[in-house]
Amino acid sequence: MPELPEMETYRIFLNHNIINKPISKVEINREKSINRSVSDFIAQVQGKAVTKVKRRAKHLIFELNSCQYLLLHLMLGGWMFLGNENNAPDRTKQVILSFGELKLYFIGLRLGYLHLVSKEELDNKLKDLGPEPFDMRIADFVERISKKKGALKPLLVNQRFLAGIGNCYSDEICFEARLKPGKKADELSRNQIHALFNAIKPLLRKAIELGGYMDHPMFEGDQKTGGYNNSLLVYGREGKGCYRCGTQIEKMEISSNKSFYCPSCQE
Repeated sequence: MPELPEMETYRIFLNHNIINKPISKVEINREKSINRSVSDFIAQVQGKAVTKVKRRAKHLIFELNSCQYLLLHLMLGGWMFLGNENNAPDRTKQVILSFGELKLYFIGLRLGYLHLVSKEELDNKLKDLGPEPFDMRIADFVERISKKKGALKPLLVNQRFLAGIGNCYSDEICFEARLKPGKKADELSRNQIHALFNAIKPLLRKAIELGGYMDHPMFEGDQKTGGYNNSLLVYGREGKGCYRCGTQIEKMEISSNKSFYCPSCQE
């Protein structure tokens, strides 16, 4: 599932390529991916322009010049491709927004959605999200985590606690902080809390710079997207040697979340 770095990569890319271009055509191939009737959705979106693409947690927000918004959550398996009929992936596209010959394809929206909402509806849908990692100060983090008792893994992926982090980056953050994903929040020392906090922002920034870990290309010739795959230290590396100590990476399940960690250099 795309996490903060993947959605931030999309945000940056789309802000450079579709802003202020009229949406010349809207195609809906799966009505469950939207929240209006097909005819109403098309009537409200076609002819409008995207004035800005913003991100909140794992959502993208397409701000339209009609004072409405398209709220996107890709969920598991969803991705986007910007191209044309000649280079589009040979995959089912649930929604297509055309900007002249340029088309934005929404692919794999089996669980994901693209909803047309008002400002009030947008605020209501996002109101329960926790703070953005890049906006978090150490004092705020200490205060929030001091109220928690459970394991770090489900805590870090809890969007009410901290927005945008999922299965992949929670494991990588714990590794950087030398803490097991199953470590209890109320067992952390002050130094361990600071180590956890200090791991979050640099790791997410690096992931954004390298194009995230999901390797579906955003456009033809895309050589950057998925570049963070080569920098993963524990996620998906079960049975392989730890880059720090050589111990085999192990996998465990915590609250139905799979987690990868080094049993030797994470405590």
